[in-house]
Amino acid sequence: MSTHPTPEDVWQHPERIPGYSYGTSSATPSPLTLDDLMKLKAAVGLTDSDDAVLRPAGEVLTPRAAEMVDAWRSQVGQHPFLARYSAHPDGSPNPEYAAASTLRFDRWVIDACTRPLDQAWLDQQHEIGLCHNRAKKNQTDHADSVDHIPLRYLLAFTAVIIVTARNFLADERSSPEHVDEMHAAFTKSVMLHVTVWTRAYTSSTQW
Repeated sequence: MSTHPTPEDVWQHPERIPGYSYGTSSATPSPLTLDDLMKLKAAVGLTDSDDAVLRPAGEVLTPRAAEMVDAWRSQVGQHPFLARYSAHPDGSPNPEYAAASTLRFDRWVIDACTRPLDQAWLDQQHEIGLCHNRAKKNQTDHADSVDHIPLRYLLAFTAVIIVTARNFLADERSSPEHVDEMHAAFTKSVMLHVTVWTRAYTSSTQW
C-alpha cells in the first residue's frame, strides 16, 4: 500500500497526512483555557444552532476542500508579496513545501466544520499559529522557505477565505436561505480559528 496520502485520506484517514498533529503529542499545548475558548465562542457569536448547521456545511465542503484550497492558493499566487511565504527564500517556487502544507490546509477546511471545541482543538489551533511564525514555520516539513508570515497577512487573507466559501457551499440540494445559514456558521468558525491562531504571535498581556 502506498505511503503517500490520497485525497480520500484527507477526510477519511487524516492520521496519514504528514505533519498533521490533531489530537497528538506533537501539537504544542495551548496557553488558553477552555473557559477562554468558551468566551471567544460567545464573542464571535457561534451558537448551538451554528454548530448544528456546520455539520451539513462540512458534508458539502469535504469533497470540495481541495478545490477550495486550490482557489485560495491561486489568489495567493497572484501577489508575489504573499506567494513568497510558500517559496524558497530567493523567491523561486518550492512545490514540495506547497504540496505538503496543502494537504493540511485541505484538512483544516473539514476540521473547521466537524471538530468539537475541546482541548485537542485548542492545541491544534495554537500549533497552526506557531507554524505560521518564527516559532515553528518550516519545521514540520523541513522546508527551505521564508521563516515568518506576518500577522497582518494572516488576518487580511481571512477575508478571502470567508467570502469565497459561499460559492463552494452552494449546491443544488440547498436553498439560498440554507446556504446563507451555512456560510454564516462557517464565517464564525473561521474567525474563531484565526483568533486563536493569533495567540502564537503575541504575549498574554497584549493578546
